[in-house]
Amino acid sequence: MSEKKQPGLGELLRYVNELVEHGAQHHYQQMGLDYRARFTPVLRAIQAGASTVTQITAHSHLTQGAISQTVGQMESEGLIARQRQADARMSRIELTAHGQQLIARLEQHWATTFQVIENLEQEIGYPLCQALQHAARALEQKGFAQRLTELKLNHCAGKALNEQ
Repeated sequence: MSEKKQPGLGELLRYVNELVEHGAQHHYQQMGLDYRARFTPVLRAIQAGASTVTQITAHSHLTQGAISQTVGQMESEGLIARQRQADARMSRIELTAHGQQLIARLEQHWATTFQVIENLEQEIGYPLCQALQHAARALEQKGFAQRLTELKLNHCAGKALNEQ
């Protein structure tokens, strides 16, 4: 019988994200909202003053493609509107009245969500958000691909030394 392997980092990150998003989605439904958790980073970035896809991307740390797709969905649902700028490649993103009403309903939920995360961190005995922030900064400094390459080169160099 083979030994069961532990899930890798990517699998665990996706799984934890899925658990959090499903829990949040359940509460959005209980609140009577037709709302997707993926809208949250965009709304929070706009609340913080971001007004372009580039600014939202920088604020949320998500990819420009993911943000562009989410902005498109939010626009089609009437939560945001795009205002074309002088530079046709850029558009200013603004909340509609519907988007503003939605944020007003979500603010208390978001505050509760952050409290639940703090409680979870106390329960598990680890500052999970802080650990993820540190990991993100380290990977921004030296990417995962570079780390893999270096380790593989070191491993190959070590093998070559052992074969001599």
